[in-house]
Amino acid sequence: MRVLDRCARTSASGGGLTRRLAGLALAVSMVCAAPGAWAAAQHSRSPGPDVSKARAALESEIARIAINSGGEVGVAARHLESGLTLSLNSETRFPMASTFKVAVAGAILSRVDAGQLALDRMVPVDPALVLESEGIAEIFPFPGVTLSVRNLLEGMITRSDNTATNVLTRLAGGPAAVTAWVRKLGVENLRVDGDTNEIVGRFLQLPYSEAANSKSIDEQIKSLPAEEVERRNSQGDAQFADDPRDTTTPAAMLELLTRIVNGQALSPASTELLLGTMQRTITGLKRLRGMLPPGVVVHDKTGTIGGTVNDVGVIELPDHRGRVVIAVYIKKSSKPIEEREAVIAQVARSVYDYMLVMTTPQ
Repeated sequence: MRVLDRCARTSASGGGLTRRLAGLALAVSMVCAAPGAWAAAQHSRSPGPDVSKARAALESEIARIAINSGGEVGVAARHLESGLTLSLNSETRFPMASTFKVAVAGAILSRVDAGQLALDRMVPVDPALVLESEGIAEIFPFPGVTLSVRNLLEGMITRSDNTATNVLTRLAGGPAAVTAWVRKLGVENLRVDGDTNEIVGRFLQLPYSEAANSKSIDEQIKSLPAEEVERRNSQGDAQFADDPRDTTTPAAMLELLTRIVNGQALSPASTELLLGTMQRTITGLKRLRGMLPPGVVVHDKTGTIGGTVNDVGVIELPDHRGRVVIAVYIKKSSKPIEEREAVIAQVARSVYDYMLVMTTPQ
């Protein structure tokens, strides 16, 4: 059973705006300042009263959308070129689930930039690190797998491959080293405490210790009756969601993504590689991408475990209107995953329309 980042792969239809969202876009345009005044506000990054009203209206709309999640929702979004921001519970901690893989990828690529690691280095896959998910565990059921760092990165991001993540987390120096890289960038309130084995083991209350060479989490899960897995899946969620380990605030993830996109975290080549890989993501297509118009470019990383459903990334606005970095987190929800994904899609579309109306071509 896929516990971490169990995502739908089916493509979501772009769909049209609901009347409520269309009305919101119109309202935003009506309260927007005159072009000259807005240009000045953009330049100073100090929005005037009309911009403040528009932001308040949009944030109220996001709060209304969030009610449909059946849980707690956190949102942070920033238009990189103007500095315009939106937020909801942006300083609340949420389980990262597989969105932590962005930090692992960054830590690995920082080692590549420093000459400590090569993308074409071949890395053996330790059978103890195998954990069910699309990718290695699905395609290669037997020992003897060796993959390049580049291919491991591709699997970890585009398919949220848990096994590839375990291998890369170890190659990065462990969870503490990943957190140290994040701190070096000046990003607080985002902590990596385990690989996917440890996260899933903690969620399902399964003993795991790499040092003790215990039975792998994958083996433990397969040895449990399906009903027992479901019981632990439902009962352990609240406790897991309140655990500070492997959590972030939406604001902290926004800062990490901002530094990556702006070239403050990695070399230009590594930045391009990571964002290009995120653009090829095939998990969670009904989340950030779910209601955006066809052809809108999105670079994202999803995360799913129990009552947690997340998506974080970068949305490129059309007509040279810049880029929007966004992080949407949901926790403590027992609603069907499709309903939680719909909330993320509606939030993303609301943010997209707002930024499109409130910004000018760059």
